[in-house]
Amino acid sequence: MRTNNRFIKSVIKTASETSVEMPWSRGSRRVSFSNRNTAQAA
Repeated sequence: MRTNNRFIKSVIKTASETSVEMPWSRGSRRVSFSNRNTAQAA
């Protein structure tokens, strides 16, 4: 059980230190990327 506790603590620590941008939070960058791709395809 001790290893499991240590593993969970390390996962929580890593998750708190990592910042991941979710797709729905990118906003204007995503729209501009989409527009650029659409323009190249045309």
